[in-house]
Amino acid sequence: MNIDMINQKLFSFLTQLAKHNNRDWFHEHKHDYVETRKMVVDFSIEMEQRLNRTDAIELTKLFRINRDVRFSSDKSPYKINMSGYFKRLGAERRGSYYFSIEPGNTVVGGGFYDPNKDDLYRIRKELEMDNRIESIVSDPLFKRYFGTLLGNAVATAPRHFDKHHPHIHWIRKKQFYAFRTFSDDEVMHSSFPDEVQKTYQALRPFFNYMSEVLTTDLNGESIL
Repeated sequence: MNIDMINQKLFSFLTQLAKHNNRDWFHEHKHDYVETRKMVVDFSIEMEQRLNRTDAIELTKLFRINRDVRFSSDKSPYKINMSGYFKRLGAERRGSYYFSIEPGNTVVGGGFYDPNKDDLYRIRKELEMDNRIESIVSDPLFKRYFGTLLGNAVATAPRHFDKHHPHIHWIRKKQFYAFRTFSDDEVMHSSFPDEVQKTYQALRPFFNYMSEVLTTDLNGESIL
């Protein structure tokens, strides 16, 4: 792998894009965008190959740099990061690996950012019955890489759940994901792909638990 796959050109382009977030500037610097996006494409190809050594990836997706401004008060046409995800293969493997490269705000991790209604209910029922999630996120390796499990939560107990339940902290959550942050220098270092690979591997116990939950009914019987 080319140790300069991601270099200062990417961060410089994104920094300037944040300052000049308009279509005229972007079109004037389209060559820079194409050049720097290729770094991210190459990085994603490398990481997909690495992930497939220990997991199975169905799809690699890079997000477009164009923003959807239809329902936003911020009409800036472009994102100021480059990001993507790796979807795991098959109904038995749940969770997606994610990365976002942005000056001063690069994150790597993954999880369940927008579970559908049925999946969210199934997760909450499991958390109501069992608290294995606590041991997973308190594991020293998970804590070292991610600190804690992230995600928005409802303000009070979800409907049909007891607000005084001892696991209510987990039951209230509607998102379940973990991020590790990287400095710009760390992203440009030759060890970055190795560190990303280790980070994704540290998510596997969490993914394995959630996959077990989402592929079984409340009696623990497979629904696949």
